[in-house]
Amino acid sequence: MKITKAGREFKGCCPFHNEKTPSFYVNDEKGFYHCFGCGAHGDAIRWMTDQRGLPFMDAVKELAEAAGLDVPAPDPRAAEKAERANSLHDVMAAAAAWYSEQLQGVKGGEARQYLQQRGIKSATISTFGMGYAPDSRGDLKSALARFGEDMLIEAGLLIKVEDKDSYDRFRGRLMIPIRDARGRVIAFGGRILGSGEPKYLNSPDTPLFDKGRTLYNIDRAGPANRKTNRIIVVEGYMDVIALAQAGIEDAVAPLGTALTEHQIDRLWRLSDAPILCFDGDAAGQKAAIRAIGRALPGLAPARSLNFVTLPQGQDPDDLIKSGGRIAMDSLLDKPEALVDRLWRHELESEPLATPEARAGLRQRLRNHSQTIENGSVREQYDLEFRQRFEDAFRRPSPPRSDQRRFEPRRPGQRGGRFQPFEAPPTNATRTISGGGIDVIYARAILAGLLHHPTVILACAEALSALVLPDGDLDRFRNVLLEAAYEDPTLDSQALITICETGGFGALAAQLIDANGLAFSFTRRQANPELARRDLGMAIEALAARPELDKALAAATVRLAENWDETGFAEQMRLLEARREADAKLASLAERDGNGD
Repeated sequence: MKITKAGREFKGCCPFHNEKTPSFYVNDEKGFYHCFGCGAHGDAIRWMTDQRGLPFMDAVKELAEAAGLDVPAPDPRAAEKAERANSLHDVMAAAAAWYSEQLQGVKGGEARQYLQQRGIKSATISTFGMGYAPDSRGDLKSALARFGEDMLIEAGLLIKVEDKDSYDRFRGRLMIPIRDARGRVIAFGGRILGSGEPKYLNSPDTPLFDKGRTLYNIDRAGPANRKTNRIIVVEGYMDVIALAQAGIEDAVAPLGTALTEHQIDRLWRLSDAPILCFDGDAAGQKAAIRAIGRALPGLAPARSLNFVTLPQGQDPDDLIKSGGRIAMDSLLDKPEALVDRLWRHELESEPLATPEARAGLRQRLRNHSQTIENGSVREQYDLEFRQRFEDAFRRPSPPRSDQRRFEPRRPGQRGGRFQPFEAPPTNATRTISGGGIDVIYARAILAGLLHHPTVILACAEALSALVLPDGDLDRFRNVLLEAAYEDPTLDSQALITICETGGFGALAAQLIDANGLAFSFTRRQANPELARRDLGMAIEALAARPELDKALAAATVRLAENWDETGFAEQMRLLEARREADAKLASLAERDGNGD
């Protein structure tokens, strides 16, 4: 296949499916390829095995030879470890078969009755390999004696305490095998039948089983995910089993604990936005918030979480029994986005009647967004939370009464309420306003950032707050911010290349070539230090202007409703501040670019 340079990457037509327009990209720096058409993805070894059809070790050897490297000889200890792991797999397979036999035998009557009461069908029991551990301290130990006591202890099937005899770990429990992605039994979950604690008991961590990295039903949900393009997370084994019996097979569950970062990473390999489906009770909602806390640092442009909250007092099994699969599907089809779930949680967490409480809410939202490592996503969460806060707590302007309106006879008159006249604008300010201050300044600022990329991060917060008049300019601003967060050392040419790769090459060229107003930061020959300083001042001034205008408008309304000396002084102060801001902005457009 032929590939060509495209920015920092290479592109070409995908060798894994027929296409005319290139959608296959190779990132040499990060060492992977990806096709946006068919989803093919992998590294050099994956390329050799999938495209060339080589076995894994042959692929490793060929790549090593090409790189002039020697393939290390097999490690005897690693070989021994692998052999022992295989032996443990044999032990777990034998234990699963024995538990299954006990379920169907004389001792399994109570377990069979429990499954019947839960509505679990024979086919489901067989699919999930469910079994029964008799209430005995040594039945399994005797049945699997051929493997040796040490092996059974290592597999987590026996408990050994100091110098006492070992005994069966699982007793009097419904047994649910836990499998790896290849379908091999690596652990068990046991549900007690009758009284006793804990209700559910999992195998301990073993050479085969790491509870914090394993998801129950991953072996079946993985293939199902390739058909549905989604993955559902529920709270426990029986929830997964109930959904599967209803025909929803792309569900997994953590193993008795809150979702870990490793489990979330594994979910993201299957879906851009896994659906977390938790009970509507307090425990379920706490689990949802804990999951959000662990997911936030890893959020990325195509990596988030969705949430479904079940009706109060119901789990998936209850919902399916009462409303059928259609009731479950109706919830899964309209999940709640992570940002919405987090906002709702914080909004409902405490009363917000006081300024202090609202300030606390704003700080908590800020703390959440700051944990996000991806700069672009962090910026968007900051903007989203800021906007939602303003929308939620913006006080409506008091209505103006025609009966109380007063028209002054002349400026400065003391009788009645006074509305000061606007002073005529300066020539510089008139020029800016007449040309459309928003558009001209927006384009000038963006052009300045292309010339001086180091200013982007220095003024990131103010930049993010700018309300740009055009959707293309807004998206272009976000591209610049993301690029700077990814690489703080960007120079002007590298930034322009990124813009071209992202489809903004034409706009970048227009901004670079068109000076608009003659700001120092839009001129190629301007003093760089002065240009960067002026650019920072312009960004900060523009970011502050909306708040200044809002305050002035509010002061004017208050003065119109109830004139007094204090209100008048406040209005004049704000009016003067706005004039000074306009003058400062205008003066920046009048510099010669060399400090004069």
